[in-house]
Amino acid sequence: MVNLTDKKNINVRCSNSKEQFKGFSTKSIHGHEFYDPELGLFKVPIYQTVVWEQFDKITGLPRKTARETELKYSREENPTVYALEKVLAKLDEAEDALAFNCGMAAISTVYLSTLESGSTILISKEAYGVTQQLALNLDKYGVKTLFGGPDTDEIISLIDDKISLVIVETITNPLLKVIDVNEVIKVCKENNVRIVVDNTFATPLLYKPVKNGAWLVLYSLTKYLSGHNDVIGGSVAGNKETIKELWDWRKNLGTIMNPFEAYLVIRGLETLEVRFVKQCENALKIAEFLRDHPKVEEVYYPGLKDSPYYSIANKVFERPLYGGVVSFKIKGGKDAAFNFFKKVNVIKSTPSLGGVETLATYPILSASKSMPQSLKEELGITENLVRLSVGLEDVEDLKEDIEQALKE
Repeated sequence: MVNLTDKKNINVRCSNSKEQFKGFSTKSIHGHEFYDPELGLFKVPIYQTVVWEQFDKITGLPRKTARETELKYSREENPTVYALEKVLAKLDEAEDALAFNCGMAAISTVYLSTLESGSTILISKEAYGVTQQLALNLDKYGVKTLFGGPDTDEIISLIDDKISLVIVETITNPLLKVIDVNEVIKVCKENNVRIVVDNTFATPLLYKPVKNGAWLVLYSLTKYLSGHNDVIGGSVAGNKETIKELWDWRKNLGTIMNPFEAYLVIRGLETLEVRFVKQCENALKIAEFLRDHPKVEEVYYPGLKDSPYYSIANKVFERPLYGGVVSFKIKGGKDAAFNFFKKVNVIKSTPSLGGVETLATYPILSASKSMPQSLKEELGITENLVRLSVGLEDVEDLKEDIEQALKE
């Protein structure tokens, strides 16, 4: 391991070795490569400081980070944040990564750094509603937005050399469609189009977009990667040249993650594999339970063998796991859905996902709220649709809670 901070220079450093850590959990726990030999400290500290002494006392030169940027002000660079970024890059097998104060800060920075008047964005119809809305708001600057999909062929049919940027999600929200991301990436490359893959629902445990040729991978760190519903954050990872350009934009926009939140994400990543595997296993059991329930109209989960996305998931994902989110429609319409939210006890009715607690969300009033009504109807995002982010509770307790909540 190497020290992220020189005791004299407080300089951010990192090993370039890709062979030091091979296993996923080993990378999650040790990928920051921090070690302080004077104290024998191997846990990353919280560098809760705004400024750094700008000039090295020995060389007289400005302090430089491993990115060859000056270390002087935490809006630009912070060792705790940088330690997190090294882990994120390793998990996705990317060259570098950046952490932001929220997921929308990450996508906003990507938009502003990439697009200009005359650019055209292609976004999956079932992408996060605010990602869509922000793109539409860029029309005042001459940026055009197209919506395609959400299935693979429908997205691919719209990709040509006139598209500037493609935004897709590995697993869509809230109906959990799995696209053949590798095919979309292939067509983007053939047309020299940049593609950003939001991999939040799949995590790098199931799929690594950059490894498979995507320009950037995007995460809401708020979700599985931090994993405890106590952090808001976002990240992107890609090649060094792209990340350096985005670093400049992040500096100017002021969208860097705070060091305390970065510390919490580092802590969360240490248990990502054990958490996510268990959540996927629990989700499959809940999906099977809901599929056979008389009060349930339809269940959406790519891990069910009768799902139209089961074969695609097995083709694309690195492991036979299918995510921790299950969506379903309750018989009885809006009133039955509201009754469910009112009656759940163990399960909490709130937005977000990916934490240790099981959360029930009403998509039509949360992630899909900003979508046009016509698009909601086209996609099947209805008033009786419920999304469950399955947590780490005992499955039998979750089943009992769902059972009593579905009773009239």
